[in-house]
Amino acid sequence: MPIVLIRPVAVGWKAHAALRRAGGLARVVAPLTASIYLEAGGEIVWLGRHDSPRHPRAMLAASEPSAVGQTLRIDLAGLDPWRPPRPRHADVTALRSAACDLLALLRQPRTDRVWPQGLGSLLAGVRPDFPLDRAVERVGEIAAACDRGDAERVMVAAEPLLGLGPGLTPSGDDFVGGVLFARHAVEPPGSAWAQAASTIVARAHDRTHPISAALLEDLAAGEGHEPLHDLVDALAQGAIEDAWRAVQRLGRLGHSSGWDMLAGVMVGLAGAAALPPLGR
Repeated sequence: MPIVLIRPVAVGWKAHAALRRAGGLARVVAPLTASIYLEAGGEIVWLGRHDSPRHPRAMLAASEPSAVGQTLRIDLAGLDPWRPPRPRHADVTALRSAACDLLALLRQPRTDRVWPQGLGSLLAGVRPDFPLDRAVERVGEIAAACDRGDAERVMVAAEPLLGLGPGLTPSGDDFVGGVLFARHAVEPPGSAWAQAASTIVARAHDRTHPISAALLEDLAAGEGHEPLHDLVDALAQGAIEDAWRAVQRLGRLGHSSGWDMLAGVMVGLAGAAALPPLGR
């Protein structure tokens, strides 16, 4: 089967480094409708459409990605790798307050309202459908532990969520990743949260798909899709309308991945205040 040449228009730093190690060659792992997951240089990377959000592992192509051929040659000439910006400094109290303001906006009727999907429905007080309804108790435990700053309890409650839900990136993984992404933004390096995150990531490699485990590892290290970084940056500045626009972009990721990550971020920052009583 011939090797297919791809010339992306953008590349993330992890994808760039992996392809350099692999001499520009990448092997197709999982071709999806809007993206193609690949393996290059021992890393999971993916090729997406040009209008997809940037990510450290992503390459964006000007034309619709094609999985024709089991091996792709990626031409990175002239591309500067994208790396997420360093987060602005903001204390936990300020981020929690801004997160609560954003949640209030999310629950208001608006002409530009988008309805949360997956575990994101919990932010609106709606019980998710099976099998995600099994996550409700654990999500509540994680929220309470975040209020107490109890990293060990978050670690224990998070483990049953790993691999929960359909697809290559199950909702439980995305939610847990969102929680860890949020705590990475507010906790000092070397804290108990860093150890808890490391343990969760290690367990994910045994409990979920390798693609999802790789993305969870990124989130635990404070790296993810560009709208996530825009969201936390906007919250740090108290710019709630900018945060709302980031939520709208995030909500378009996958079937429910963006909403699952948002739920995790909101729980990680606001704790139990992110979860209103369930209406059904």
